[in-house]
Amino acid sequence: MLIFTRTNSEHPDFVTLVHLLDADLAIKNGEQNSFFAQYNKIAMIQHVILAHENGVAVACGAIKEYEPGSMEVKRMFTQPDARGKGVASQVLGQLEAWAKELGYTKCILETGKHMSDAVHLYQKNGYTVIPNYGQYAGVEKSVCFEKLL
Repeated sequence: MLIFTRTNSEHPDFVTLVHLLDADLAIKNGEQNSFFAQYNKIAMIQHVILAHENGVAVACGAIKEYEPGSMEVKRMFTQPDARGKGVASQVLGQLEAWAKELGYTKCILETGKHMSDAVHLYQKNGYTVIPNYGQYAGVEKSVCFEKLL
């Protein structure tokens, strides 16, 4: 059974999962990893969801305000042995519910076009492609999504 915890970016399980995520992204992003990494710092993130199964952290995600009314989904990661079980969708749902509770009306996010599992996750959860925003404008390897809450 999954247990979801609301916390912040200082939680040690979140820090551990983010280290695993960063190692995975370094491989997937190759030469462009340093560009993306600069936008994925975790200091001061106040809204983090952790998923634990049998006391072990298996997935995480975070939201932070992008602009008034809009939260940006960040740092989504699921341990490889927990993938394919709907855990990421549940974490995403928890983040969306939290954003809505806080009065936000939409979530936005960026992922790599080549990350087919991530693209599929967001599409199946009702996210639609939008023009690349902010620092991702003009970045051909990026795809941005939004979902109205």
